[in-house]
Amino acid sequence: MTDEIIASAGEYVAGLMSKDENEAFERLMVTDPEVRRAVADWRARLLPLDEAAPPIEPSAELWAGIERAIGAAPAAPAAPASTGLVGRAKAFWADVRALRIAALAGVAAAFVLAAVLLVRPLGPPAGPVVVAVLNAPNTQTAGAIVEAFADGRIRVVPLTPIPVPEGRTLQVWTLWDRAVGPRSIGLMTSARGQDYRTSGLPAPVADQLYEITLEPAGGSPTGRPTGPILFVGRGATPL
Repeated sequence: MTDEIIASAGEYVAGLMSKDENEAFERLMVTDPEVRRAVADWRARLLPLDEAAPPIEPSAELWAGIERAIGAAPAAPAAPASTGLVGRAKAFWADVRALRIAALAGVAAAFVLAAVLLVRPLGPPAGPVVVAVLNAPNTQTAGAIVEAFADGRIRVVPLTPIPVPEGRTLQVWTLWDRAVGPRSIGLMTSARGQDYRTSGLPAPVADQLYEITLEPAGGSPTGRPTGPILFVGRGATPL
């Protein structure tokens, strides 16, 4: 995972992207599992802050001060180059230290790889066969990512806190055939990533609909969505 992916995922989760950047990044999430993992990592880090801190609207004066501080930040002065024998000696030992650190890191990585291979042999990655970005209805506000796997697993990763009133619960649904109607994937007990094991559902396909609704505690009493749709989207096949 590159630094650029990590930084872009942080900007996305923090809501710092423009509308066009946001839409382009969501298209990238559908096709790139590393991007989805980066978004999920940022979401997990920031969720405790989202839940603990009350919303505060920054004043115009505060924004102006931040912009002035960013614009006035001086560049760090370049360190003077060492010259002569002393400088060359320092550079030599710095290179030696760097090589020793790299060697130690390589040994550690080899031990980790050996341990992983003992537990899980090499094989093709079992990535999702369908990915859906769920948006709030009639908006481009992404609320969750759904990853559907060939073995029946479904992973739902919220991208934003989802308030749940007392006595209500979140329920995840899918629809692949209107003649059959929507089927429940399961309940969400919190706005955190959740894995589901499904049975009796056909293999996921592109354009399959997924949605999250707000239902009575314990789930829909009818086996069909009864509450408001919070987030909805259609699946796409990762490249």
